[in-house]
Amino acid sequence: MLTRRKTLRLLAVSAPAALLATRARASDPAVFQPGGIAINGADPVAYFALAADEDPIPGSPEFALDWNGATWHFANAENRAAFEADPEAYAPAFGGYCAFAAARGYVAETVPEAWSVVEGRLFLNYSLRIRRRWLRQIPDAIADGDANWPGILG
Repeated sequence: MLTRRKTLRLLAVSAPAALLATRARASDPAVFQPGGIAINGADPVAYFALAADEDPIPGSPEFALDWNGATWHFANAENRAAFEADPEAYAPAFGGYCAFAAARGYVAETVPEAWSVVEGRLFLNYSLRIRRRWLRQIPDAIADGDANWPGILG
């Protein structure tokens, strides 16, 4: 039974995410890129060497690379070269949009700190709270996201 307190708590938690989660529009880029920079400037290659509780490594404009309509930053020339040789291996799944949202058929923003590498793939989420929810639903969430992704951006 929903009490008034539970209802208010549910609204308080879900309202902010609902404002940023949207059905994709034709104008949505293939890669989530605030200000034109993928992953808010975090180095996508560096995620694969991090422990699950570590913060992402910031990239530098000095080691930038344009790929798939976005600018990607890297911490060093070696990481940039690795990405350039095989970008699909390092780029986040679902264009860097929220993996939890993709599993449900829509797009949402992400933050670099809400990340996980699962079976050799980088996934980003809207927030650390959403990442915890998403991780509890693996592998179904990945399969659902993979099934939904081709059509989400139209």
